[in-house]
Amino acid sequence: MNEFTRFVDLASERLGGRVVAANDEFFAPKENLLKHAKPVFIEGKYTDKGKWMDGWETRRRRTPGCDWCIVRLGLPGMLRGVVVDTSFFTGNYPARFSLEGCDLGGSAPYRDEKKKLAAAATHWQEILPETVLKGDALNPVAVEQAGRYTHVRFKIYPDGGVARLRLYGEVLPSAAGIAKRELDLAAIENGGRVIATSDQFYSEPLNLLRPGRSKIMSDGWETRRRRGPGHDWAIVKLGVAGKIQRVEVDTAHFKGNFPDSCSIEVCEAEGAAAEGSRLSDASWRQLLPRVPLQANRSHTFRRQLQEVGAATHVRLNIYPDGGIARFRVFGRAVQAADRLTGIARLNNLSRKQFSSALFDCCGSKKWVNRVLAHRPFADDSALLASAEEAFAALGRSDWLTIFRSHPAIGAARARAKQAVTAREWSAAEQALAQQGTAETLAVLGAANQTYEATFGHVFLICATGKSSEQILKSLRERLGHDRETEMRIAGEEQRKITWLRLEKLLGS
Repeated sequence: MNEFTRFVDLASERLGGRVVAANDEFFAPKENLLKHAKPVFIEGKYTDKGKWMDGWETRRRRTPGCDWCIVRLGLPGMLRGVVVDTSFFTGNYPARFSLEGCDLGGSAPYRDEKKKLAAAATHWQEILPETVLKGDALNPVAVEQAGRYTHVRFKIYPDGGVARLRLYGEVLPSAAGIAKRELDLAAIENGGRVIATSDQFYSEPLNLLRPGRSKIMSDGWETRRRRGPGHDWAIVKLGVAGKIQRVEVDTAHFKGNFPDSCSIEVCEAEGAAAEGSRLSDASWRQLLPRVPLQANRSHTFRRQLQEVGAATHVRLNIYPDGGIARFRVFGRAVQAADRLTGIARLNNLSRKQFSSALFDCCGSKKWVNRVLAHRPFADDSALLASAEEAFAALGRSDWLTIFRSHPAIGAARARAKQAVTAREWSAAEQALAQQGTAETLAVLGAANQTYEATFGHVFLICATGKSSEQILKSLRERLGHDRETEMRIAGEEQRKITWLRLEKLLGS
């Protein structure tokens, strides 16, 4: 098993995943790609178009290009790995594939979905470049590219058939999904996932957190029969830290193999300490003392819960072994999305919102898109490192575009349109400079015009904390520079301004 398969299949049809479009599905329909069941092969079965195949299969391409389909993820998130299953496709599988993603924001259903997906304004980001495929194989590929996606575009080169497509990753719900009301903190759709178990012999533990009640016994978590001392357990990382108010332990369909009893513990852990292998060192607190369970029944515990404060992880202990169908952990988020701070708040913004916030810091779409390519960010330093890397890729034309987004010292507006936030920041940054004498401000205005006539762009300086006299002195000194030197200095001043504004975004 690949490491990334412990994450959720974001494209699962059981979670609402759907193939919304394909350029060709002549031999076998696109919907087969996301079927939950493993692919099968039926010898001698044909349709009026050709051999029946359990997958998506296009006709033989006779023109340049590639075939493609677009998948709406059941839950938006960041991909960790992909499995392109070509089972039973032996002489008709694609030679290569690639993957792109976009973020339409929010969650399904998406208004005017197909129109938005085809729009020139929709940003499709490369997730995986062209990658070689093998026939009749699973073809697992890890994903390193960060980003939140609601849709992916799966391309096959040049044509052929794929049995199944699995897109494993972390659920990143929209900020609106983290409400002040009570919610299931452990639910898959809220970002919860099982990160460690003592045993998962019969069925996968992720079933514990799936939507709805289970329909059959295999749609739960079941361990083998324990023959020695001890007990089985599963650790769930909550989608959002919260204070737990009630829990549900459902043994539906488990009649002769349900656990005798259960208990629940919680802990708080972040960063590297939150990984499954390191949680043994965490300070676990008892939420629910050991209580008996019954067969084929949903158990709700509220009054039995102890006050433990906020939790990020929950450990469900079952004694000694057996099966649990569903596990629900209801509570309230420690802080709602609109109260998140720093990098957590920025990561919860939609791509459009984050882009707008970054554009207030630096008026270059190229810079903004390069920074966004690395989201979500692990911490403040990761965002600043991405910003620094993006700066290094800018050229003269980019700098001139950025300079137009700043008003001249003493001017009310920039030549390029400014958003309200950027305009307010500009005014605050120049606040001290505006307090100079009428004579000094008049001289400064004239010097600004001379500078712009000389260099072809506004005089740019990080004005925060500088008086009009200090700014005027710097302006006169810089008038003696050649164009190349002055462009470099102005660029460095822009970097200072951008860093101050990024710190404001982060709440520093």
